[in-house]
Amino acid sequence: MTPPISEELWSAVGDPMRRQLLDLLLANGAATATSLSDRLPVTRQAVAKHLVVLDRVGLVTATPAGRERRYQVDEEQLARAAAQLATVGANWDARLRRIKKIAESIERTKNNPNR
Repeated sequence: MTPPISEELWSAVGDPMRRQLLDLLLANGAATATSLSDRLPVTRQAVAKHLVVLDRVGLVTATPAGRERRYQVDEEQLARAAAQLATVGANWDARLRRIKKIAESIERTKNNPNR
């Protein structure tokens, strides 16, 4: 069974800018905060802060590159995170199916009170 997803990971992948950074890194390979900020409508400092969050939850790794750091996606950790998110999604799908059955049962009872 997949371990429960951490709140920190939820927070990291819940931010649209961090998802966009992951997309850029996956599409183009390793990059620095400076090179990533050139492709985004935010400052280098903002990108660097988002990358620190992604690094803290293990979705990216950083290696020194001169005065900067090069970030790349940790694909194994990303796969684990995706599996955890899929598990959470499947659990919610099951809950919603149960809620739907209960609602349908209530509606049937309301429409056919003599049954």
